[in-house]
This record gives sequence, C-alpha cells and structure tokens, in this order.
Amino acid sequence: MAQASSEPVSGASVARTVALPANVDLHARPAADFVRAAMAVSASITVAAGDREADAKSLLSVLALGAKGGTELRLTAAGDDAEAALDAIADRVASLSD
Repeated sequence: MAQASSEPVSGASVARTVALPANVDLHARPAADFVRAAMAVSASITVAAGDREADAKSLLSVLALGAKGGTELRLTAAGDDAEAALDAIADRVASLSD
C-alpha cells in the first residue's frame, strides 16, 4: 500500500509523497496507468523520484524516472482540482501492479 503525506505548496499548489508498491517498478504498463490517472484531471502535475522530475501526463517522462518498487514519489499539483488530483493519483499508485 502506498504511504502518503500532503503539504501545501505556494498558491493553489499541493504536494504529496507516495511510495510505489514494493513489487512494482514504474515500467510501461504501470507507468501508463499512472499517466492515465494524471490525464484524467485538469490540474498540472509533476512527479519526482530522487533528483529527477517529470510531467506526470507524459509517458516518456514518467518512464525516464526509472522508479523501482518502494521508491518514494513526490507529487505536486497546481490548479483548481489539485487536492482531488493528488487523491486520485495516490489511489492509483497504491493500486498499481505489474
């Protein structure tokens, strides 16, 4: 199960840290599921793993993160539905499978 914590960021932005399930690497299928969840909201979303950051709505950028099972992902969303967007993406991360 993904662990999550939220914190406000400047303006209408929010940030949250979630962990990939231990048995899931963010390769093609899980990354595509993640990106679909990001594309379903209007908020602008970035995801970071380690020192890399990506547009959560770009499959190639998400794949380039190279996130492995158990990696903490820092999600940042800006926009009117930012909090709801992070809720949806955190739920999707928790349900990812290989």
